[in-house]
Order: sequence, then structure tokens, then C-alpha cells
Amino acid sequence: QVQLVESGGGLVQAGGSLRLSCAASRSMFSFNVMGWHRQAPGKERELVAFVTSDGRTNYADSVKGRFTISGDFASNTVFLEMASLKQEDTAVYYCWADSFRIYWGQGTQVTVSS
Repeated sequence: QVQLVESGGGLVQAGGSLRLSCAASRSMFSFNVMGWHRQAPGKERELVAFVTSDGRTNYADSVKGRFTISGDFASNTVFLEMASLKQEDTAVYYCWADSFRIYWGQGTQVTVSS
């Protein structure tokens, strides 16, 4: 069983920055892809960004140029650096990992105030 533990969420003003972390319980080399989704109140869960095992990244149009996903293989941690945050970025952010099945973290709340 894989455990994914997110941290780094919180309350930030619009225009501010946050860094989310997702620590995996086993080596990142065992995953094909790792990424982040988010779910705002009353909305469906949506893809934010992902990084593949060979280092390719992909972002939702709504966060391109503002968010950066990266991985640290030494600590088996994936990061999501979020800058120029907007109120519409308010959501619960979920880390996930793909290794023949999808594993999900418990989520971390990000709230962007005006």
C-alpha cells in the first residue's frame, strides 16, 4: 500500500505564494507519473499538473506560468510551487501517483483571500 502525505496548504492573500509537498512512502522511481488535482467547493476535481518519471511536466491552462511541479527523488517528495495566487485557486489540493493504479493523498486546503 502506498501512502501519500500532503502538506503546505493554508491561507494566503491574492498574489501570494505557497509550496505544497507530497511525500510518498516508497521510491518515486516506482511511479510512472505523479501529480496534483484540486477540487473547489461545488466543482469537480480537476487536474492541476503532473510530472512523469522521465521528467516531463504538464499543466492546466489556468495555472501555466504560475505553478511549477517538481520532484525530489532523494526524499520521494513531489512539490507544487504556486505563485501569483488567485481567489479561484482556492480548493482542496490532492496529490496522486500512478503505478498501475492511482493512489491519492488525503488532500490539503488552500485558501486564497482577496
